[in-house]
Amino acid sequence: MAFRIAHLPIRLAAGAYILNSGLNKREADADTAAYLHSAASRVLPTLRDMPPEKFTRMLSNSEIGLGAALLLPLLPSALVGAALTVFGAGLLGHYFTEPGARMEDGIRPTPQGLALAKDVWLVGMGLTLLIDGMRPPCPVR
Repeated sequence: MAFRIAHLPIRLAAGAYILNSGLNKREADADTAAYLHSAASRVLPTLRDMPPEKFTRMLSNSEIGLGAALLLPLLPSALVGAALTVFGAGLLGHYFTEPGARMEDGIRPTPQGLALAKDVWLVGMGLTLLIDGMRPPCPVR
């Protein structure tokens, strides 16, 4: 359940990216907040009643927390992997609900959806951390 040095590249890459994204949302204007809220409401309709500015603050704080957790080697990889998997799955939900993001087959991205489809990498990274982080450490010989 502990941190493994082999997890460092995944944790640094995803952690820095997500932390930066959360910090950038701290100063989101009203139009950006409305867009983020609209996209999230398509994935999770229960968010519709939340004001866009409040949602954007919550999203920003969540991204900052997840990014920092990934960057802190004290936290177990399985734990941060589970959080990254859930976060990435939510972003993929945006891909699957965004009009015009997918080709007629429903899976492959259109040129407009390519930026959203890339979030599949976050799910893969999260699952790798989760699965490998649950493996017991190898005994020292």
